[in-house]
Amino acid sequence: MPHLSIEYSPEAERAADIAELCRAVHAVLAASEDFPLAGIRVRAHRADHAITADGHPGNDFVAMTLSVGAGRSTEVLKAAGDAIFAAAQGVLAAPLAKPHFALSLEIRVIDPALSWKDTPIHARLPGRK
Repeated sequence: MPHLSIEYSPEAERAADIAELCRAVHAVLAASEDFPLAGIRVRAHRADHAITADGHPGNDFVAMTLSVGAGRSTEVLKAAGDAIFAAAQGVLAAPLAKPHFALSLEIRVIDPALSWKDTPIHARLPGRK
């Protein structure tokens, strides 16, 4: 872990470079000493059917959810969230300058008793940051 999921409205894809957004947030996670490189996943999914806020056809969104394993302090997660959000704001500056765009980030801490993994990538990248 961490796994960052990015959900976005169809028009957001036209307003911003979603691949660049993925690269920017991945770079933040990869640069962090708090997350193992082998555990990082960044994925983006377009929400083909979505209604945002008041339903105005010009409304768009990017909603990010960072899922992390338990054990990191709130301060560490807050710093990671701040850095991820700032990177996303940089990539999404143009659509954020318009009144019909929403950007969000939520961090979820996963209970280890309720999480199963089989990840050989960790053996290939042990301890690498």
